[in-house]
Amino acid sequence: MSDDGAPRLSPLAARYDHVLLDLDGCVYVGEEPTPGAVEAISALRAAGKGVAFVTNDGRHAGEDYVRKLWRLGFRASLEEVVTVGGALQHVLADAEGWRAAYVVGAPAIHRHVEDAGVRIVNGRDVPVPDVVVVAAHDDLHYDELRGATQAVLRGAALICAGRDATFPMPDGLWPGTGAIVAAVEAATGVEAINAGKPAAQPFLTALDRLGAPSSGARALVVGDRLDSDVAGARAAGLDAALVLSGATTEREARAADPAPVAIAATLAELLLRR
Repeated sequence: MSDDGAPRLSPLAARYDHVLLDLDGCVYVGEEPTPGAVEAISALRAAGKGVAFVTNDGRHAGEDYVRKLWRLGFRASLEEVVTVGGALQHVLADAEGWRAAYVVGAPAIHRHVEDAGVRIVNGRDVPVPDVVVVAAHDDLHYDELRGATQAVLRGAALICAGRDATFPMPDGLWPGTGAIVAAVEAATGVEAINAGKPAAQPFLTALDRLGAPSSGARALVVGDRLDSDVAGARAAGLDAALVLSGATTEREARAADPAPVAIAATLAELLLRR
């Protein structure tokens, strides 16, 4: 604590100018903040650190995440939230020849595809779409997997919103996009292009929004997954720390190679001085 009773940053957090935070399993689980997370993020802001939230969960729009963060006691702006839907939109907009898509995903993913200038052709009697977009969502139906499989087998490219096999919820782990796209890959023999973490782009987008240079930025990525958060930070040339409040066990974290710069039980334990 500081002299005025406010939480003080840990020596680790003090070394960085910017902190890029995963959401599910790191900042919150379901509808509950992880212990001390509100205080930890408030302390980052009080110390003048840049804060961004980077998520592979494509079920909601950026505005939805901002509302949820405020509801749970966090301050957040839309510019600070980088969703995998935004990363997908970036990839689709830059790709030449992708003008029609079959989409498996929530309404937020559909909007990002349309905002990239790509026409959605689900359920239409049209030639083969140029690309199939896959993201987990709560109302997934077998017909979507069938349509995606048939489109890929007929020549469409395949892109996914991350490879997280699961994400943490209060009652345990739920299947993530990685589980859904694995079904399409198994049915078609085609490996999907990944637009989400562990690709570097979501983290580079976050740094850009914070006004930080992508090279030489003193930024720390904090997440709960080795295969997306830590690996994605490494792809972006950034340091990564791991919290154990989500999908990774301490045994898995300690065995990681290369190892995160730090491992802690929670975000608060990582970022606040004890």
